[in-house]
Amino acid sequence: MSTTPLFDRIDSPADLKQLDPAQLPQLAKEMRKAIMDTVTVTGGHLGSGMGVVELTIALHYVFDFKTDRLVFDVGHQVYPHKLLTGRKQRFHTLRQKDGISGFSNRFESEYDVYTMGHAGTAASAALGISAGDRAQGIDRHVVALVGDAAMGAGVAFEALNYGGSLENDRTLIILNDNSWSIAKTVGALSRYLDRVRSAPVYNQTKKRLHEVLQAIPVIGKELDETFDSAVDHVRKMVVPGHVFEELGLNYFGPIDGHDVGQCIEYLERVKELDGPILLHVRTKKGHGVPGSEERYDRAHAAKPQKKKAAASSPATDEQKKEPCVVLPVERVLTRNAKAWTNWFAEAVERICEVDDRVVALTAAMPDGTGLMEFGERHPDKLFDAGIAEQHCVAFASGLATSGLRPICAIYSTFLQRAYDIVFQEVLIQDLPVVFAMDRAGIVGEDGMTHNGLFDIAYLRTFPNIVLCAPKDGPELEAMLAWAVRHDHAVGIRYARGGAPGPGDLPGVLGESTPLELGKMEILRSGNDGAILAYGHMVQTALEAAALCSQQGVELEVVNARWAKPIDAEGVVGLCERHDHVLTLEDHSVVGGFGSAVLETLAAHGRVRAHVEVAGVVDQFLEHGDRGTLLRELRLDPQGVAARFLSERPARV
Repeated sequence: MSTTPLFDRIDSPADLKQLDPAQLPQLAKEMRKAIMDTVTVTGGHLGSGMGVVELTIALHYVFDFKTDRLVFDVGHQVYPHKLLTGRKQRFHTLRQKDGISGFSNRFESEYDVYTMGHAGTAASAALGISAGDRAQGIDRHVVALVGDAAMGAGVAFEALNYGGSLENDRTLIILNDNSWSIAKTVGALSRYLDRVRSAPVYNQTKKRLHEVLQAIPVIGKELDETFDSAVDHVRKMVVPGHVFEELGLNYFGPIDGHDVGQCIEYLERVKELDGPILLHVRTKKGHGVPGSEERYDRAHAAKPQKKKAAASSPATDEQKKEPCVVLPVERVLTRNAKAWTNWFAEAVERICEVDDRVVALTAAMPDGTGLMEFGERHPDKLFDAGIAEQHCVAFASGLATSGLRPICAIYSTFLQRAYDIVFQEVLIQDLPVVFAMDRAGIVGEDGMTHNGLFDIAYLRTFPNIVLCAPKDGPELEAMLAWAVRHDHAVGIRYARGGAPGPGDLPGVLGESTPLELGKMEILRSGNDGAILAYGHMVQTALEAAALCSQQGVELEVVNARWAKPIDAEGVVGLCERHDHVLTLEDHSVVGGFGSAVLETLAAHGRVRAHVEVAGVVDQFLEHGDRGTLLRELRLDPQGVAARFLSERPARV
């Protein structure tokens, strides 16, 4: 007998509308089970989706989002929406290669309006859709679902400010108030919402007062109309400075986001009103996840279960033709290796102990960037700006102006959001801010909105910044220690996942050489070609060289270290020693490290080598296992080795 009998009947919003409202709470329980059963296997953003199950059911019960538009902020709360919109049968492929995305994805379903993976922009997008609809005479509802943390982003307030001035707009903005982003929501808005949450009496009081006045014979209706403004004055005493109505929005709530009946009632009530409307819905992040109340992040994300090793099978004829299909025995890194993020966090701790000027900043990611424990031990040294990368970077520039040395830890993909602030508030001022760009390169299952494939390109064009990337954990610490002493901005990129430790890299000659600005490091000698690798791709280069060595091809491997300034003398020398030089990076080939090498050679003139640029092709990569994506792009050790061995017969 099925444990989800109601959910089994739902393949579309049309099926949902056939249920009686009294059945919807049971449906919510069954959907939570389906989400838990999948996400605990595939990994993904668990807490946010579990917190909006009833609200999502209510939205699809009231609206028709084949015609109406629903815009998700961030999009990581989209799992219940996917289950109701024809993706139930593929939900087990969540965040897997060729499966469904972990975020809203306009290329995946007609119900997804945007491919959304960053925070703060849903209200702006929804207002734009409404304006376009009005211009074209299209009559439909537009709804934006915005978390309370995302509402603290500057662009969200810009949207509210603009929307409040519109007279004919009917956009519905739902404030999903769960007091959390990834970590606890911070800032004055959070404190303000605390006051609103503590005073829900206003709406009930207003309703009851209207009922009393209307019941008075003869004069009741007139009194009701006269006293309505007085009720508003009462409301302002209960909830002082009602910011949303002051911005021109019609405010309703707060209501219980886990009461599906109440959600439907209010959605029905506000959908026909002239707007813009802000409906304040209170939910609990991680609702239904065992133990989420005790977790600092309310079960924000779940890690995937470890995959069982596949049984070996005989090689096909095509596989037998491929050279070097065996990994070298020197490969030692596993999923259990210490993560780049942990190397970073420990380095910040040690650097802070010897340099009182050093402080750290994050944009709502104290745990994701490894700084949670640092902040607990040094609360005066860690600044969490909330989901507001623009503010985070501008705040860092102020800290640097005051004489501190801020380390701004922001994922590569999220630093893009603060691009103009990096340009104006930091680099034009020539301030010593260190940008620690975690998750640089292919991140895997989170897909196109989260892959950090453009940071070299978007930062390399600016003056007053140094760009570098470490080959292993110890070099990351050395680069951070160097960066906080440097009197200009520095950007350090490093990957998601395990990092090589001391002695982990295969085939390296001798000890690591000391850092010297703009100077590369030769790790392995060889006369049959060379790989000039940047950052964490050094490990791949060394493994590829070991594979080639099995076929009698000896490659020189060089750790580039710096993308700006690039080691021009070293690059030219390398290209004069070899016929074939491959640049290797986990970044877009457009404007990346390889482009910098080619620019250097163009300025020098003709060299001996044919230079091949290996990186991520000019496209947005879909979600999928990082290893699988690297293999498809020929950026794994075998793919890199094949670039040198393709014209050589494999040794038997």
